[in-house]
Amino acid sequence: MQIVRATKKLLHMKMTKLAIATFATVFGFCIAASADDVKAAASASLPPASAKSGVTFAADIKPIVDASCVKCHSGVKPKAGLKLDSLDGALKGTKNGLVIVAGDSVKSIFVLSVAHVGNPDSFMPKGKGAKPLTPEQIGLIRAWIDQGAK
Repeated sequence: MQIVRATKKLLHMKMTKLAIATFATVFGFCIAASADDVKAAASASLPPASAKSGVTFAADIKPIVDASCVKCHSGVKPKAGLKLDSLDGALKGTKNGLVIVAGDSVKSIFVLSVAHVGNPDSFMPKGKGAKPLTPEQIGLIRAWIDQGAK
């Protein structure tokens, strides 16, 4: 009788482990597919990156952020802790983490926010009289990030 109980217990443990492993595998594939789907959807919604080469923060991006972002994202207490008045500040990100993924504009929260892709609560710029960035400006920001955010 003890052998039968031990065998049933062992069989139950193996089935439980198998079920957990199967669930984890299927769930893992779903997460991977979802991440790929989100990236593809975001990429399709974004204006294309500019064809301009050698894009730099100082020459190309700072004029855009000075006109549209630094009113809120500079100074002693920038919103969300994000300072966009310098390259170092932009690359440092917010109090919650990075907003620019150098080399990958589609994964950069900064691009998604200014392009109005994803969560409407994070669309930028905000505020009275704030004008959305143009597709050309977003494309230039994408090119800058894709070229390494220098």
